[in-house]
Amino acid sequence: MWLVRVALSRPYTFVIISLLLLILGVTSIVTTPTDILPDINIPIVSVIWTYNGLDADDMSKRIVGICERAMSTTVNNVEHIESQSFSGVGVIKIYFQPSVQIDLAIAQVTALSQSILRQLPPGILPPQILKYDASSVPIVQLSLGGKGISQEQLYDLGQNYIRGQVATVEGASVPLPYGGQQRAIMVDAEPTQLAARHLTESDISAALNAQNLIAPSGTEKIGDREYIIGSNSSPTSLDELNNMPIRAADGSVITMKDVAWIHDGNMPQTSLVKVNGTAGALLTVIKNGNFSTLTIVSQVKAHLPRIKAALPKSMTITPIFDQSVIVRESVLDVVQEATTAAGLTALMILVFLGSWRSTLIVCVSIPLAILFSLLVLSTLGYTINVMSLGGLALAVGILVDDATVEIENTHRNLGESNLPLGAAILHSAQQVAIPAMVSTMCICIVFVPVTLLSGAAKFIFTPLALAVVFAMVASYLRSLPRSVCRSGDEHGTPSGRSRRMERNSPRE
Repeated sequence: MWLVRVALSRPYTFVIISLLLLILGVTSIVTTPTDILPDINIPIVSVIWTYNGLDADDMSKRIVGICERAMSTTVNNVEHIESQSFSGVGVIKIYFQPSVQIDLAIAQVTALSQSILRQLPPGILPPQILKYDASSVPIVQLSLGGKGISQEQLYDLGQNYIRGQVATVEGASVPLPYGGQQRAIMVDAEPTQLAARHLTESDISAALNAQNLIAPSGTEKIGDREYIIGSNSSPTSLDELNNMPIRAADGSVITMKDVAWIHDGNMPQTSLVKVNGTAGALLTVIKNGNFSTLTIVSQVKAHLPRIKAALPKSMTITPIFDQSVIVRESVLDVVQEATTAAGLTALMILVFLGSWRSTLIVCVSIPLAILFSLLVLSTLGYTINVMSLGGLALAVGILVDDATVEIENTHRNLGESNLPLGAAILHSAQQVAIPAMVSTMCICIVFVPVTLLSGAAKFIFTPLALAVVFAMVASYLRSLPRSVCRSGDEHGTPSGRSRRMERNSPRE
């Protein structure tokens, strides 16, 4: 009962603790990331191989299969490996043990990918190695369009300007645009002309590679000045490309325009985006890691006016998907349910106890316990999400049990016995302390099996369980000194009188 004695002798200490808890709890709500689900940290690394023109069967046998066998014998702590092979693309997902250090695993995968390049088809580039994060999901999509703007311009502006501006937002990742046409200098060969001159497409490719070079040449000092010497042999116009020689035969020079047509075109389009029936382009913003969805979306929208200022006036950037709306509505729904539960609980206390002061004190205990739980969750690195708020909503009806029992028992002792106020408070606390503690422990121990979960379920349900446990612990610890405040207010007893009564009360 030492906590009750401290509350009787120093009541303002607990008032200050409550105010401090209020300030820190509100601060944690403002600074903690908010999302629809908790951060799911599953150790998975994706290896993406690209080799254009290779069919799916050869991709599986000549690239993906070789890489899989090498990783299964070299990379440590691998649980299992999954792979998919497509035309020109191979994707390998490496699932690691839960205790693995993901940075070390990525380093091992990167080193192995570089060492097996000589065993793979010639000309293949090193793979893209990405850390898979289940929490990295699209949170906003931007539709690019406008009258008089071609598909090539949309893709070019989306990739080279808008994408770079949006990617500066902390926690945002922007992949390449969907839709539009990727601009490229195209070489359309004429098969009949090539056959008539005994040439092949390889001859055209060899001539382009040999005569389209940028080689460093250094500097030259002439007198008291030093000049930079350039040897740029890269063509600067389409006419230069079309007049580029391929071969000299029978006293004449065969040029590109004799067997091919080099023009400003676009790569074969593999994706098409239409918004309201109009073709356009689409930029997707993906959330990275443990960042707040609401913060990222708000910062992206704040960047849009500045981005539009440097674009053609007829171009439009329209958000067509916004996950922050879903997150905000989900959070508000949970908060509304918790508020409704707290209101109904207060109504029941007022009806059965008949004291508005007791009702007020018990109602104050609910937000303080919730703020304590959110403060601890934020300190441990968890986010505010539907699961953690759902746990708090689940605990609202239970949070008032400790305080209600303590206050009601103090009121009963004052009415049935002739004990002084301080002695009645100590006696009431002694009567309900152990039962309240056992009740609180029984509720908390129900959530212990959550710690035995594995995989995604562990990350999803752990915040819910911890939210309930921390709120219950805070409710129990605050229920004992709270009865002091209620009894003192109810009987108009100042704190000094309470201390004198405590000194005159019998020891337990």
